[in-house]
Amino acid sequence: MRKTEARDELLRLIQLRNPGEPLPSERSLSESLGVSRPTLRAALDDLARDGLVVREHGRGTFISSRKIHQALEPTAEGDFQVPPAEGTPWQSKLISFDLEPAGARIGQRMEISPGDQLVSVVRLRIVDEAPMCIERIRIPVAFVPGITGRDFEIGSLYGLLRTRYQVAARSAVQTAEPTVTDAQEAALLGVPLHAPALLFERVTRNADRAVIEYTRSIYRGDRYRITTRLSFPEVD
Repeated sequence: MRKTEARDELLRLIQLRNPGEPLPSERSLSESLGVSRPTLRAALDDLARDGLVVREHGRGTFISSRKIHQALEPTAEGDFQVPPAEGTPWQSKLISFDLEPAGARIGQRMEISPGDQLVSVVRLRIVDEAPMCIERIRIPVAFVPGITGRDFEIGSLYGLLRTRYQVAARSAVQTAEPTVTDAQEAALLGVPLHAPALLFERVTRNADRAVIEYTRSIYRGDRYRITTRLSFPEVD
């Protein structure tokens, strides 16, 4: 049996199992599929690179946990709206809460003076009982007097800004790029050091075009996937 055939047989086996379940041992798979151990390992390596299985030294091979999908859908005006991501209701765990001056770099990014005070928050976002994302949020103190760390652990942040502080998000620009986790990020997300990740940066404005939020988020590259639906005009 060739590697491609072994891979196809393994894919059928994966479809019959749930995320997190172990596959049979290499010896058992080799015998049941009638394939040599080197060919089997090569097929498993391919599946691991595709993110379908996770190979743990000394423990075996496991079906990868399902990816959390986030859709970006264009509006009639051509902008993109962001429906809620998949998964059970997302939870937030506060890592740090501070008040600090913006400084030159962040002040420029948020279009405020370097000495203006910011609420600076780091929180861990959890879905399906697993850490998914680290968010570093900055909001001008002037918009949110009296806000506490606990406020970042309950409910929707944008909902809180709107209902308590009458600060409504109207538009945002978000960029995404690949990165890898540093030691602190890896520990919080429960992934290896330098694991693949996605870095998102978002600048959010109110109706007056004032920046109300600047957020940098690190998402697990092995669990998070963005789907963009595009439409094209008809051509005669």
